[in-house]
This record gives sequence, structure tokens and C-alpha cells, in this order.
Amino acid sequence: MANLAIAFEPFLPFSSKKLRSMLNIEEFDWQQLGQTDLLKAGHQLAEPQLLFEKIEDDVIDFQLKKLEAVKKARQAAAATAKEIKPTIDFADFEKIDIRVGTIKACEKVKKANKLLKFTIDDGSGTDRTIVSGIAKFYQPEELVGKQVCFIANLAPRKLMGIESQGMILSAENFDGDLSVTTILREVKPGSQVC
Repeated sequence: MANLAIAFEPFLPFSSKKLRSMLNIEEFDWQQLGQTDLLKAGHQLAEPQLLFEKIEDDVIDFQLKKLEAVKKARQAAAATAKEIKPTIDFADFEKIDIRVGTIKACEKVKKANKLLKFTIDDGSGTDRTIVSGIAKFYQPEELVGKQVCFIANLAPRKLMGIESQGMILSAENFDGDLSVTTILREVKPGSQVC
């Protein structure tokens, strides 16, 4: 321990001082490193204490999250928008029927860890079912009651045996995170997005 106190000095001066205090020795000379008789027989040691503070798991988790946040902020600062797709005619855009719907129910699709099944009031008097691959980004209960934008005139498509009658629109962030497209003020379900 006395030798460690000497060896630590250049790298861990405060820990070395604490160790010397526990060994009840004022100072060591660097030249003494390696000697086996630094403490004589009968030398009285001081009260022992922890040399290093124990780091609890929650402190480690906090620091890891902090590091991840800094990393994400740097990535966001360096990210640029994806290239814009080729120009289309306005007539092609007019073919897309984007509507606002109110989510009445939402649940995870069994045996599919990416899919959520939505029951949406689309203003037609009949509920619409849409399956969306956003389960990684949302818990079903946080979406119930929200108004979302969806494409109403896509041909139905079966996903995991469930017929999906449209597509909920989401914005994809630089890191692949999806954010469902909502509206600022509530409107009547079925309202067109223009």
C-alpha cells in the first residue's frame, strides 16, 4: 500500500494523499518506490476509509443518458435534410386524399413488435382500421384521442392478417425516430388536408 501511495502520486494526487493519511505517513520520496521496509513493524495505522467513492448504478445510468444526449445533439447539429424527390405535376398531388382522423383505439399487433393497429373515426360514420409501423416510438395509450393526418385513398393492404385502410403520416427525424403528424387545432374528423 505504501508503494501504491508513491506510484499513484503523479496520476491520482488526492487519492495518494488520502492513502498516505490512512497509512499515517506524512510523505514519501519518489526514490523510495519499490522498497519493502517503508512501514516498520509496529507502525500505527490511521482509521481506514473508502479510498474511492462507490458509484451507484443510477449515477452510471444518469451519466450514460447525459452522454447519449450530447451525442444525439451533435448528430442533430451535423444532420442535413434528405434530398428532395423529383418534381411532380400538381395533378399527381391532387390524387392524394389526405384527411384528419381521431384515434378512438390503439393496440399493439400480436407477434409484431413494430406494428400498432388503430381504430380511427374518419368522419364517414364507419370506423377505419389502419396498421402502422410506429410501435417502437409510441405506447398505444398515448395516441388515443389524438387527431392525426392519414392518406385515405390508398388501396387496402393486409399486414399480419389485418386489412389496413390507409396510412398515417409521420415525420422521420435525422436519427430514424418517427413523429406522428398531428394538427394544431381540433377539426371535425374527415376534414381534408389541402
